[in-house]
Amino acid sequence: MAGDAAERSSTPVRRRLFGTDGVRGLANADLSPELATAVSTASVGVLAEHARAEGRRDAADRPVAVVGRDPRASGEMLEAAVTAGLAAAGADVLRVGVLPTPAVAFLTDALDADLGVMISASHNPMPDNGIKLFAAGGHKLPDAVEDAIEARVAEGSSGARPTGREIGRVRDLPNALDRYVEHLAAATPTPLAGLHVVVDCAHGAASTAAPGAYAAAGARVTALHADPDGWNINDGVGSTHIEALARTVVAEGADLGIAHDGDADRCLAVAADGAVVDGDQILAILALDLLERGELTDATLVVTVMSNLGLHLAMADAGVALRTTAVGDRYVLEELRAGGFSLGGEQSGHVVLPSHATTGDGLLTALRLMARMAQSGRTLADLGAVMTRLPQVLVNVPVADKAAVGSSPEVADAVAAAEAELGGRGRVLLRPSGTEQLVRVMVEAPTQVVAGEVADRLAGLVSTVR
Repeated sequence: MAGDAAERSSTPVRRRLFGTDGVRGLANADLSPELATAVSTASVGVLAEHARAEGRRDAADRPVAVVGRDPRASGEMLEAAVTAGLAAAGADVLRVGVLPTPAVAFLTDALDADLGVMISASHNPMPDNGIKLFAAGGHKLPDAVEDAIEARVAEGSSGARPTGREIGRVRDLPNALDRYVEHLAAATPTPLAGLHVVVDCAHGAASTAAPGAYAAAGARVTALHADPDGWNINDGVGSTHIEALARTVVAEGADLGIAHDGDADRCLAVAADGAVVDGDQILAILALDLLERGELTDATLVVTVMSNLGLHLAMADAGVALRTTAVGDRYVLEELRAGGFSLGGEQSGHVVLPSHATTGDGLLTALRLMARMAQSGRTLADLGAVMTRLPQVLVNVPVADKAAVGSSPEVADAVAAAEAELGGRGRVLLRPSGTEQLVRVMVEAPTQVVAGEVADRLAGLVSTVR
């Protein structure tokens, strides 16, 4: 697709069962208990086979799975279904209760488990739920492993099931939250004494973990939207609804605000004046912090094609190279692991620090951001000013055929002309949706007016392609 030759991965395509971040849908409809059980059972079989093939487990070893969830009401039902499927496949289950997704990934690694299962639909509204899977080491599953699990689910159950002593056992892990908070403390390089932070927990998985972790690191914490009742998760709160947090930060005279999504694998921030600090700005701040510490591997930052051009320009000025991937934190993770890089993330607030986490961790990101403030003595607004966000316009264009748009010479010529018009002061990206007959037209320009004019012009052309 025209518009960004630096993209290193193909645009992700959502498969029949697994999307770009696990299995997700309307709980008890698209995502039924039966499907949850089938996915869990199939996952044990596939991942146990991989463990034996890699020499990590003997045939006689019983697989171990860590299971956590966010507080949405349907999670109780799906946790029971997932646990039943795992135990029925012969896996021992460690239930960790309501915890952030990155905590489940961390515990999967720390406990040397074969599989981690997080029951969450992240930032989606309450009626939805999802299943996120982690392999040994706490890493997200490669496409090939997801394909194998999906094929096994489609085949249905076959063969003899474990019986007697071979059925998996289930127990709770009561110190799971404490272990995760201790891990976060060890990854925070500077005490946060003197900082006042307001944290919007989205009535989600961060509701206990985030205030506790920030207070343990030395910050004064005001918790907002930290009273989950099973139904109020993401309901006008959290990282997708940051307005209340901004108002509270200003009213409280706090140093900053942190907004999490429902499963706390991402965060956005708010400066003392209520201005939003997005994922790109957070990445810029952390990249320069790591660069100063000599910890930014190859002076390289990994981002997606949606990162603002302002981040590219700021990093170029600082001598930091950018690697660009397709949209989706899994593609950022793949690039980080392939190159051995130390920082990557998305504009949405998914930030990965591979030295301390195997996946995006909103709490870790917030702690590192606050540690930078404490260490430097600078405000968040001052730190965030390292980059200037160019105005960005995104138009979703319904089309008859996404492939036809991608191969259209007329569209390619129009994109080239628009890029020449913007010069080095803007950029154009056309990206097909992975789930719908849509093409996303994104334009960045020196002003909102120019960005809107170019985006509308290109969107009008794209809509005519047949």
